[in-house]
Amino acid sequence: MKLHHSASSPNSRRVRIFLAEKGLSIPLVTVDLGTGEQHSDAYRAINPRRVVPTLVLEDGAAIGEVPAICRYIEEAHPTPPLLGETAKEKAVVAMWERRAELEGFAAVMEAIRNSAPGLKSRAIAGPHDYEQIPELAERSKLRVKNFFADFDDRLGEAPFVAGQRFSVADITALVTVEFAAKAINFSVADQHRSLKRWYDAISSRSSMAA
Repeated sequence: MKLHHSASSPNSRRVRIFLAEKGLSIPLVTVDLGTGEQHSDAYRAINPRRVVPTLVLEDGAAIGEVPAICRYIEEAHPTPPLLGETAKEKAVVAMWERRAELEGFAAVMEAIRNSAPGLKSRAIAGPHDYEQIPELAERSKLRVKNFFADFDDRLGEAPFVAGQRFSVADITALVTVEFAAKAINFSVADQHRSLKRWYDAISSRSSMAA
């Protein structure tokens, strides 16, 4: 089993943190996004969508998309549980992780992909080319602002995003917060005390260095 990834890819980082939380170390194969290696014939044979990360199993099967990769890892290595244990826990974790991904992570990605000069004609990741819409980048900043406020409210109710213990929802939310700060210079405002409390606690975990 090996993971095709990029050190600069926030989606790749989500999987690396997940693996670190599981205590797993697998071979990493670097895909150079800067030189467009993801568009090469060799990588397209692994992942036709031309995105990272991709988990390649021992039998050669390739699994793309972060939630699918994490699902496979969780099923193969259930301890510690990061997707929940009971039916209710699994549903709640999935709900909050989807909210973090759609309301936060996707908003930051939309902002950078519609404004970065190097992503001209690549406004949406995947096998097809799309032109940038600069107005979307501005709207995305409002989306991120609202995401911070909404998750600050949530974290005023619970110590972790999905409730009483650390889960994949915390990984996605943490990567989103740091992605926003780095990619669009959008940091958590001082008034979001619960979000800051959570961030300080989560970012200190050893897995976050993955």
